[in-house]
Amino acid sequence: MKKIILILSISVFSNTVFADRIKDFTDIAGQRPNQLVGYGLVVGLDGTGDQTTQTPFTLQSVLQMIGVLGVTLPSTGTQAQLRNTAAVMVTAEFPALAKPGQQIDVTVSSLGNATSLKGGTLIMTPLKAADGQVYAQAQGNLLIGGARAAAGGAQTSVNHLSAGRIPSGGIIERAVPALLVDEFVQLDLRRADFGLMQRTAEAIGRRFGLGTAIPIDARALNVRVPTEPLRRTAFMAALQDLDVSPVSGPAKVILNSRTGSVVMNQAVQLSPSAVAHGSLTVKIEQTPTTSQPLPFSRGQTAVTTQDTATITDNGKENSLISVSSGANLDQVVKALNMLGATPQDLISILQALRASGALRAELEVI
Repeated sequence: MKKIILILSISVFSNTVFADRIKDFTDIAGQRPNQLVGYGLVVGLDGTGDQTTQTPFTLQSVLQMIGVLGVTLPSTGTQAQLRNTAAVMVTAEFPALAKPGQQIDVTVSSLGNATSLKGGTLIMTPLKAADGQVYAQAQGNLLIGGARAAAGGAQTSVNHLSAGRIPSGGIIERAVPALLVDEFVQLDLRRADFGLMQRTAEAIGRRFGLGTAIPIDARALNVRVPTEPLRRTAFMAALQDLDVSPVSGPAKVILNSRTGSVVMNQAVQLSPSAVAHGSLTVKIEQTPTTSQPLPFSRGQTAVTTQDTATITDNGKENSLISVSSGANLDQVVKALNMLGATPQDLISILQALRASGALRAELEVI
């Protein structure tokens, strides 16, 4: 039976104060990567290319390509079988601030019915961005991390053979227009959080003076920067290396429905509840307890709550599991695992706890 893997994200408190650099959780507005895409041909395959009778666009592309090179074929009656050629889509990521002449990695994926791209060479392919402009050219030998063997009508393959990569196979031909130098630079938090925004603005103010950082909302922050290139570069380097104390994120539970992995943070809490799923029953209770001070200690009586979780499997004998005081979600998941609950059982139980309000956290199933 598939086991449920539990990963609990906790904070360890010590004398050391952990902090994140501004560059680790922010992006500079306007400085982002862009996606490039192109259509091309891979040649030099060992009989594993497209069947042109089923993919006529491959033959059409070959005729157009060799026509540009000065080779002319009759436009009618051509039934060439080009089993050494495959039509492909080429994709790449244009890095932020990339300049002409720099090299980038490209990914090549079969578009037709080629059985393998192993050993092929991509012919020069223009790569375009969303605006339709060509920003890079790609060409080179493909690296395929797979293999295939066949004998006597049987065949086997290892990994994927219809897609591969060309390291440094693309060359930047055009730079993305840079933003005009302004008095302010906008920083965008990768996760919107007013607490983190406040701490970031305070850290920048302590280092560079009040009024340097102006929060816009929970994600965007304007920073006043020098306009001279040399001072601006030094300022941005110091700014991105500033340390900011992290804030606690929202309570969240992430569950992988395929592997049964559960990831949660320390903010996840449970309320009293009872859930029945099939033969499984999960019951969470809170019992008030009174703590009396020692005689003559000048202490005060305190009332606290003791959390207890009880899990039973009605289909099995002696299947009662009681989780000790201070029950939390990781203990409940471990107890369910001991009873042999499947990932689907766990998903249903957690969703029921979330719907009833007992699981005070966001539940995300991936």
